[in-house]
Amino acid sequence: MPRPTKNPTRRPPPQSHTPEVVSPIWLLKGIALTIFAALICGYLTFCLLFYQGQWQLVLHPTRTSSSPSSIAGIPYELIRFGPDETAIPQLTGWWIPSAPEGRYARATILFLPRSDGSLVNSIPTLASLHNLGINVFAFDYRGYGQSAAARPSQQAMTHDVDSAWQYLTNSRAIPAQQIIPYGTDIGASLATSLAATHPTIPALILDTPRADLLPTAQRDPRSQLIPVRLLFHERFPLLDPLSTLHTPKLLLSRSASPDPGFQTAADPKLTVELPTPSDPIYNQSVSRFLDQYLLQTLVPTPAPAP
Repeated sequence: MPRPTKNPTRRPPPQSHTPEVVSPIWLLKGIALTIFAALICGYLTFCLLFYQGQWQLVLHPTRTSSSPSSIAGIPYELIRFGPDETAIPQLTGWWIPSAPEGRYARATILFLPRSDGSLVNSIPTLASLHNLGINVFAFDYRGYGQSAAARPSQQAMTHDVDSAWQYLTNSRAIPAQQIIPYGTDIGASLATSLAATHPTIPALILDTPRADLLPTAQRDPRSQLIPVRLLFHERFPLLDPLSTLHTPKLLLSRSASPDPGFQTAADPKLTVELPTPSDPIYNQSVSRFLDQYLLQTLVPTPAPAP
């Protein structure tokens, strides 16, 4: 009998693989999503750069390499103070002593300067204050003048003011009742904050303040696409602190439109408008204010009778 033939196993015909076609719509969506994510990352990076460098919108320090030989012909002492953790002084100041027979020779003005330039720009004001017969201590914030090179900020400047206060009250042993903060420009905000922290301060002088700086930052063309109100922290507030501070205040205005904080400042206060920077009313106003609120704290208390 014939043997049955075995049918060989048939292999299936090779299948042809047709490549899948990506929908153009999905491709466009992917590209759009990638571009959107890149724009978001770029915008957030831009906001971060603004947050870190916003001080440049409102603070304009100038560095100096040498000290003046005198303060408008007045001798002074160059002071280095405010050591950091390495014990290296970070701040440079000028101690301008009063003549021994000066009217306020036992009192000291703590001068807090402007946001631009350096202490050299304040020499005329420092000389005028000295000529009243009072000691003057002025210093440059870090990042200004000959003080340590650092990025200035409201927080750093507040710390520097506290260092100056500690120098006067500790190193020079000047009683708080004999120290009058004098703030000009943004220094007015720092002086107000210092007076609020130390209620024993007898009086406060604010000269042409420049504070509450959010509107200044908002007007800058470089911040038009940034949520400035949310990110801005170099504000140097003045209006609100002044409205609750009851330390006697001399408020000096050198423009036709005084700072709004002057109008809402708490009493007691004396507001003076100076038509020109060198107006003689300046010396008269400061002297009258010091006579009213400072002289009584400088009179030595008589010793009790034995």
